[in-house]
Amino acid sequence: MAGIDRRKFIVNGAGAALSFSVLGKRGLGASPNGTVRVAVVGVNGRGRDHLAGFTPLKGVEVAAMCDVDLNVLNKRLSEYETKNGRRPKGYGDMRRVFDDKEIDVVSFATPNHWHTLGTIWACQAGKDVYVEKPLSHNIWEGRKLVEAAQKYKRIVQHGTQCRSSEALIEAVQKLNQGVIGKVYMAKGLCYKWRDTIGRKPDSAVPAGVNYDQWLGPAPARSFSENRFHYNWHWHWDTGNGDIGNQGVHQMDIARWGLGVGLPRRVQSMGDHFMFDDDQETPNTQIAAFHYPEEKKMLVFEVRHWISNPEDIGGEDGANAVGVIFYGSEGVMLVPSYTSYKTFLGRKREPGPAGKAGGDHYGNFIDAVRSRRTEDLHAGAVEGHLSSALCHMANIAYRTRKTLEFDPKTEKFLGDSEANALAAGKYRKPYVIPDKV
Repeated sequence: MAGIDRRKFIVNGAGAALSFSVLGKRGLGASPNGTVRVAVVGVNGRGRDHLAGFTPLKGVEVAAMCDVDLNVLNKRLSEYETKNGRRPKGYGDMRRVFDDKEIDVVSFATPNHWHTLGTIWACQAGKDVYVEKPLSHNIWEGRKLVEAAQKYKRIVQHGTQCRSSEALIEAVQKLNQGVIGKVYMAKGLCYKWRDTIGRKPDSAVPAGVNYDQWLGPAPARSFSENRFHYNWHWHWDTGNGDIGNQGVHQMDIARWGLGVGLPRRVQSMGDHFMFDDDQETPNTQIAAFHYPEEKKMLVFEVRHWISNPEDIGGEDGANAVGVIFYGSEGVMLVPSYTSYKTFLGRKREPGPAGKAGGDHYGNFIDAVRSRRTEDLHAGAVEGHLSSALCHMANIAYRTRKTLEFDPKTEKFLGDSEANALAAGKYRKPYVIPDKV
């Protein structure tokens, strides 16, 4: 760019303002072969995979890391320097990342409740975004993220890396070609060993942790180790349970293979069985989604303990995670992120199969260079739809109702309780605006 376009983004709330400067991009668009400089926000869990995924890519530099826990941040910076001979910049506040005019891409691996707001801010700052799954913490904000990506013409990739698997791309092509006949149902399985998290009392915030920023849009609440690193997944204010954690991958594959968007009807039932602990989300859950116009159905099941593998895997007590497609002429099993196999006819004769991986980070960088959203394997819209299915299941579970849904308005019909859960609540000043 010939000059720097300086703008302001301001969020008002409670008589105060949260503001930060938004600087124009460094000029990557004018030089597609230039170095793409990436900042990874959230480096405790999935962020380590982001660092490992971006670092070896040609023409890509991990230029910065950001985490509200300075203990984690400094550890990761030192590890990176030891391994790669270079120390990226370190930030404790993601807004400083957006102010950094040298950053082209922001890669989010924060807790779920920060995915949408962080991505919207990054888009407004002129950054492209790789955002972990699920894309959103609720249905409404997922649509706001899509609107922001489109308005600011940003490249946004959702972290459902199965979409870049060559085997799964081939599997969906086979389904569309009728390899198992007319596909009428898919079943997603998330059978993962999840032990009790126990009970831990509220305690003082650890030194080096900016807890207010960690909470961000979530309601104010005292600190507890059982609501912090990783265990935030099992609390409604910050996570989406295992259906929105591991399960969103398999939900995405199931929806992709069925060729559907959002359904007309959803049911869900489950509970938090076996353990008496601090977890709020269910560890056992069944959800069903009905597509009457397409005459298709999607079923999803979460189990947390001893389980049969259902042809997907999980032998010898391992996890069983995958998708089964049912058709008029056979079944397709997707037992991993990188393989599929088919069984045809009543005798279940082996049919086409494949095994191959892919590079989701590489696909994202290719799209950053081309500036073509259609080059993305898992763009913002796809991420929104698959994440919304997880949210719909949780809303049906929490309301204990069969819910009717309008896919066009993305609202539940005649149910204010369900629509309130679909929209979420935000703690000022960390509020997602109606107009992004």
